[in-house]
Amino acid sequence: MGRGGEPPARPEGPARVPAGALVSIPDTKRARQRLIIELLGRTPVRSQGELAALLQEQGVTATASTVSRDLVELDAVRVRNPDGALVYAVPGEGGDRTPRAAQDSAASQQRLTRLLRELLVSAESSANLVVLRTPPGAAQFLASAIDHTGAVEVLGTIAGDDTVMMICRDPEGGATVAARLTELAELPTDTRSTSEGPA
Repeated sequence: MGRGGEPPARPEGPARVPAGALVSIPDTKRARQRLIIELLGRTPVRSQGELAALLQEQGVTATASTVSRDLVELDAVRVRNPDGALVYAVPGEGGDRTPRAAQDSAASQQRLTRLLRELLVSAESSANLVVLRTPPGAAQFLASAIDHTGAVEVLGTIAGDDTVMMICRDPEGGATVAARLTELAELPTDTRSTSEGPA
């Protein structure tokens, strides 16, 4: 306390992040709206409150007005899903702008291909593991797209900030999966990595 009973002034300078704190998806408009598209594509969202809660679970805090503005900018509308519930959906890309609340496997594969071309920097494999590199903050988006294709050869993914680790079912299947992903991403040959050593 100060001499006059007032609380001590806070020190100037930026807030410190506690040691060991997890760093989540960057809370930028573009990243937030991309995450909203991902969430609406895989989860029935009936209200803006539900969407805000889902964003919070992903480490992104957004006010009601921010969520509402994002939905407007994404041209989101409420449509009736197969269960008869009204849920939010965003229009598809390309020529088909019909809002869709659910995605089939073909649509999931198309989204994965698009994200690979946008985000994949490199892929390396070892035995049944594949390590994908992305720009900072993009790994979780790419991992989510991989998960939602339901690829039977992939047991699962683990995402950090700029790295995705994929676990394949085949004990030696990493090289095949890495090669396929780099082909979908249309990466130049010299950026591809394999588990093979020098000849």
